[in-house]
Amino acid sequence: MNPRKKVDLKLIIIGALGVGKTSLLNQYVHKTFYEDYQTTLGASILSKIIMVDNTTLKLQIWDTGGQERFRSMVSTFYKGSDGCILAFDVTDRDSFHALDTWRGDILQKTLQTEQVFPIVVLGNKIDLDAREVSQEKALDWCKEKDIPYFEVSAKNNINVEQAFELLARQALIRHRGIFENYLTDSIKLSPLGEPRNKCC
Repeated sequence: MNPRKKVDLKLIIIGALGVGKTSLLNQYVHKTFYEDYQTTLGASILSKIIMVDNTTLKLQIWDTGGQERFRSMVSTFYKGSDGCILAFDVTDRDSFHALDTWRGDILQKTLQTEQVFPIVVLGNKIDLDAREVSQEKALDWCKEKDIPYFEVSAKNNINVEQAFELLARQALIRHRGIFENYLTDSIKLSPLGEPRNKCC
């Protein structure tokens, strides 16, 4: 793959209502944080261009609504995703317990190949005191599923960029693997020495 060629990647951020998905995305893309956001209905999209491993990546990041009644609609946005941020709120135990359901949704609705689907888990709002989910508990859940975990704060911009860029790097590796497999499969030639029918 030509390193100068721009690669488009679709990333999606999912999780329960109120975990701070929109805040995380705005912190990563615009370096801004607001105390009040309107609830995301359906999905909104932000883009960011970054360099990873000498490759220009155009990230199209889909911010999805976390309300239960929009779950089936939100899952239609998963199609074509190259990677996923799975977010929960460390001050909300229920949002952590919901991770299994959200992870199951994304794995069910995305293209499964021999390339592992990239997921990164973010425990947001570590700047708050009323913590209900310990770092150890979150790490255990992620370790069991072999998923990277970051403790983050959208408000104080802690680990946000590192988390998104790790996901982008993993998504690029997967993208290259699928691309190379596609090329290999499409260049298979018929075996030599097969008899050919002669005309006339």
